[in-house]
Amino acid sequence: MIIDDALTGPHRGLRTRPGSLLLGPTGRRLWAEVLDDVPGFRGSIDYVHKINVPLLFTVAPDRPAAPERSEGTWRPSHLRSRQRFGGGVLLEEARFVTWTDEAVSIQTWHNEGTEPVTVRATFDRQWCRLDADGRVRGEREITEYDFSIQLSITTSDPAIWAGVEVAPGERYEVRLVAAMRHTSGDPADPVIDQTSDWDAVDPGLLQRQIAEYQGWFDEVPELRTGSTMLDRAWAYRWYILRSCLTEPQLGYLQGLTATEGRSHKHTKEPWTVVGHEFSMLVPLSSPFHVVDLRWHGNPAIGSAVMTAAAATQTEDGQLCATKIRHRSKGYANYYGFAIAQFAKVHGRDSLPEAAVETAVRQALREHRVGLRAGTDELPVESDHKRTGKEYQPSYWYWHDYPTDAKDPATFTPLKRVDRAIYTYQNARAAASLIGDDPRAAELTAIADTVREAVLAKQWDAETGFFYDLHHETDEQARVRNVVGFYPWWAGITDEQHLTGLRAAIGPELFGTSLRYPSVAQDCAAFRPQGGWMGNFIKGRNGCMWNGPAWPYTTGLALDAIGTAALRHDDEDLAAEFSAGLWSYLRSHFRDGDPAVPYLVEHYDPLTGEPISDEPDYNHSSLIDLLVRYVVGLQPGPDELRIRPLEVGVDDIAMRGVRIGAHVLDVEITGARGARRVELSCHGAAVHAGPLGPDGVTVAWDPQVCDHRRAAR
Repeated sequence: MIIDDALTGPHRGLRTRPGSLLLGPTGRRLWAEVLDDVPGFRGSIDYVHKINVPLLFTVAPDRPAAPERSEGTWRPSHLRSRQRFGGGVLLEEARFVTWTDEAVSIQTWHNEGTEPVTVRATFDRQWCRLDADGRVRGEREITEYDFSIQLSITTSDPAIWAGVEVAPGERYEVRLVAAMRHTSGDPADPVIDQTSDWDAVDPGLLQRQIAEYQGWFDEVPELRTGSTMLDRAWAYRWYILRSCLTEPQLGYLQGLTATEGRSHKHTKEPWTVVGHEFSMLVPLSSPFHVVDLRWHGNPAIGSAVMTAAAATQTEDGQLCATKIRHRSKGYANYYGFAIAQFAKVHGRDSLPEAAVETAVRQALREHRVGLRAGTDELPVESDHKRTGKEYQPSYWYWHDYPTDAKDPATFTPLKRVDRAIYTYQNARAAASLIGDDPRAAELTAIADTVREAVLAKQWDAETGFFYDLHHETDEQARVRNVVGFYPWWAGITDEQHLTGLRAAIGPELFGTSLRYPSVAQDCAAFRPQGGWMGNFIKGRNGCMWNGPAWPYTTGLALDAIGTAALRHDDEDLAAEFSAGLWSYLRSHFRDGDPAVPYLVEHYDPLTGEPISDEPDYNHSSLIDLLVRYVVGLQPGPDELRIRPLEVGVDDIAMRGVRIGAHVLDVEITGARGARRVELSCHGAAVHAGPLGPDGVTVAWDPQVCDHRRAAR
């Protein structure tokens, strides 16, 4: 996939900061959270975590800027802009951040006026200086994270610091490269190379950036469906994964790590690190990263990401949210299940043993040691934030949803459905990964016990849904939380549960304009914009799970519906999967416009309004859903099945998808009822024929490919 071709669009900026600019590429540690609409790099610039560097450098003429916003083109690899100033001055600029942490600006100034103009570069003199060699250097200690940053700015023309005169009718080209590095205060951290091979004198910097950035996407499968929205959402989710990769080489985060995002909440005050951010490892999201990354042709990326998550595990088996110098509490997740899914594509040998052992310890210890499970093996959640779903109303069910939800006297710990299903999925997956290891029997027993308890205790046949339980009495909290879809996702349901699922997706409950709200509309605490009983206790953009729709659970609910639709050959559920998928796809773009990708944390499910403003949020899965349900690829140990659901696109082509030793091209053509599929491997035809209701099954060994040998 050529990512710049697939995702080019107009300028992007923060919704809550009109006129701002978002940059596409991010570095190993350096990125621009948001830029002001001025030349160079001014805004909120970060390194490893949020530090809010206000300025690297900027360049300006001795003329005022035009009042209009700059024009330009946003690309994943770089940002191009055209900005006008008084007196007929025009700037054309390309900006990017390299993977090796250089902020680069390539500028061409045009004097289309009648008077000379002087163009001058400036920097932050509070912590930087201009040395005699024409290079700007600076150093500043970031005490909160126990490292110092070093900045070195070079330019193709050092005269720019004093000012360069551009005569009427002339143009002036200049390139500036700001390399940021760090020195750790911990001697255990590796010493990084302080030099940079990005030379401002080199006229080929932009071409180099495009080529190097593209390299990560060379092994991403190409998807073409005839739908601009679907195809761009595919490209966008791959962009998000790349954008959120980091490699701090500091403290707890030494290797390649997938973060939950690159945006801030709260303050953007210069040099201020307080307030929440997403540029950290959050194990709640790590499984989503792993299941989507399994479709990247280079398994080393996903393996590194799961290794980083494994390193956050504590003695009680939980995986913890982690910054370079700090670990917080554990978060609910399906880590073991995710890495087992990864192995279905790249083979068991693609999993680091540290990741497998982490999965086993999590499945054996997390629910028992960390979450006080009893003989039914159902975990008890005593902190509503630790499932990542703050303020789910069921915790306050027995106190009739009090106005003050922060009063601990009104809170009840729960045996949560999501915790239970994660335990089931993780135990079952971990057992499958360790073969005849004696621990496999115990893991299987845990999974079986949880399954029986969920079906016996958390299911209510009368209302047709799964509910959280009182931690002591097992009484059901009759609140339809979105996590009630999870048992269908796990595949533990059967025909008797289908009526309940069909009812849940109806317009009175979860079938809102934007699927799927975090709690059904019949709940007394349902608030689509997130306030608690009329009080916005976490602000207007706060994390609330008592009504808003979150991509996190929208993806899992779609997976549940897709699983049930295929398993029971249910046309109603298949139709809902299609409707829910398109709703989900629209949320990936501002105003539903495919030209402007903009996925955030949560939305009003009735109107589709983005409630929060953290673009490119990496807290859910979509790539895996598109491969398994739209293209229909379902790899197994001795066969490949192709069984897509109908989503309203006739022709689908996926090229270059790697499964084990195979590199496949899949093409599906024709309208419903007359579809055909063609499958090839390494360019050699494997199958061609009708695509019936049960799909197509091809016998194979995922790790042995005769077609590759034949192609050679």
